[in-house]
Amino acid sequence: MSVKQEGRKARTRAALVKAAQRLIAEGRDNVAILEITQVADVGMGSFYNHFASKEELFQAAADDAIEAHADLLDQLAEEYDDPAVVFAQSYRLTGRLHRVMPELSKVLLSYGPAVIGSDRGLAPRALRDIELGVESGRFTLADPKVALMLAAGGVLTLGTALHEDPALDDASTVDQMAEDLLRMFGVPADEAAEICSRPLPALPS
Repeated sequence: MSVKQEGRKARTRAALVKAAQRLIAEGRDNVAILEITQVADVGMGSFYNHFASKEELFQAAADDAIEAHADLLDQLAEEYDDPAVVFAQSYRLTGRLHRVMPELSKVLLSYGPAVIGSDRGLAPRALRDIELGVESGRFTLADPKVALMLAAGGVLTLGTALHEDPALDDASTVDQMAEDLLRMFGVPADEAAEICSRPLPALPS
């Protein structure tokens, strides 16, 4: 395959994934493949050059969107070596994405259970940070995976609440959640409060 053909194939896949992300955000993931290709502005025959089924496309769309957000969180936390700070910053930013990036938020909420069990995206990174916290003695936890379930369940529940109640303050709510999680993980209360009140880098809108 020539470089030109590879580029065209990559653009077609990207268009299909973007179309699927848009449809997920609109709550329309039960549409026919023909409609997906129309939204993506690609030929019907192109679909099967990339995906075996509609379900495979929508899972790839969710994975790609959440992986991109997770990569951004890693970049924003590069300057820190304290697992408690890294975890709290990533958690607070993820809570804010429900308002700052509503389309990505809806993708996350639509595929919540799959996201928690995925080997890509937010869950493995959060588990990594929790395990580093345990290994360093920063966190006192019997089972990091149980801690991950608590954290993930909280951020998904928060997202649902924020979409249902426009008056609910995303920043103060997720900051309190992150502080409570740190305290549950074994960080002293005053230190947890200080970590979760630090200024955050801005998320792209």
